[in-house]
Order: sequence, then C-alpha cells, then structure tokens
Amino acid sequence: MLARVRTGILGGTFDPIHIAHLHAGETALHAAGLDRVLFIPAGDPWQKTDDRSITPAGIRVEMTTLAIAGTLGFELDLREVERDGPTYTIDTLLSFPAEEELFLVLGFDAAVGLPTWHRWEEVVARAGILVVPRPGYDLSEVIEVVPSAVILEMAALDISATSIRRMAAEGAPYRFLVTPGVHDFIETHGIYTQSSIGDRVVDAKDQEEAQ
Repeated sequence: MLARVRTGILGGTFDPIHIAHLHAGETALHAAGLDRVLFIPAGDPWQKTDDRSITPAGIRVEMTTLAIAGTLGFELDLREVERDGPTYTIDTLLSFPAEEELFLVLGFDAAVGLPTWHRWEEVVARAGILVVPRPGYDLSEVIEVVPSAVILEMAALDISATSIRRMAAEGAPYRFLVTPGVHDFIETHGIYTQSSIGDRVVDAKDQEEAQ
C-alpha cells in the first residue's frame, strides 16, 4: 500500500509574500514530516473589508512564484485564484483527494480566530493545524480553541505585509524582508508606490484567514 501524501497548505493574500511566510513553510515542511508545502495565493478573500482592496491576483502570483523558485518541497497552487466567487478554506480542503493528509500552516491570529471561519469545525476535522508563533502572545490561547494544534518551534518573526507595503510606498528600506526577486519585482513595477496606495493597503496579518 502506497504511503499517504502529507501536504502542508500555506495560504494568504501574499501582498507581498515575505521571509516570515517562507520560514514558516520550511519549518512546517521539516517539523511535520511533510512531502510538500503548497503556497496558495487567495482569490477573493471573504473576510476582507469592502472599503479596501488587494493587489491583483496575477501580481501576487508572480511574487509568490519568484519567492519559492528553486526551493525543494515548495509548490505554487493556483486553485483559489482560479476559483470564482469568495474563497473559503473548506472548499479548498475538499478539493483535495480524500486520501491526502492535509495540514494548514496558520499564524497565531488566524488560529485563534478559527471559530469565525466558514464551516470551521469541518476545516479542523479535515486538516491538522500547524501554528506559527507570534512574539509576545500566549500560545495557550490557540490550544484552547484547537486542542490538537501543533505549535511550530521556529523563530518568531514580527513581519507583516502591511508594514512592507508602507515601507515600499514611503521609500523606506525593506530589501531583506523579502527575497531578492520579490524586492526587484516590487521596485521595478512600482507595485506599492501608486497614488492609490491608501486604498490598496490591507490590514493583513502574516497568516490571516484569507480563504
């Protein structure tokens, strides 16, 4: 009998993807004995507020592609950006074969907020929960919500996509918070320096419920 594939799912708006995402993915890959980690850019995140928008999916996909290129065990998955309508995690999980073992890689905020997710109990039943620590937060709060959650032992990097967008917009240095390819792409195309930056900033955490 063939061994079941163990797949980690790291989703988010990735606006932009940064080194904390990559560190979380690599830690999960090794700590949980995963066969692969799928980076899944969100399509239409249902929990975003109506008065804010995110960078077009094609640009976020390109940045994600650049960030994970050449990393063994990392794969880009486009199922959410190619799906019409709101993006719900449960729909993503149910799109995988039943025999595939799934693990969601989530930040502290997302894990604590699981009860607000669409059909969250089904989400927890279908996938294991791997939690990325956040500096200064009591991780026991996560265990209260999901007793089966596993806290990843890793460097707790206090980096947010929101702060990177602001740095880029203001001309402040952020080079070492993203990969060189992503930095060059942002700078070359002026992704976050448009006059409409105020309307485009999303109050997004590193690992939020973007599904």
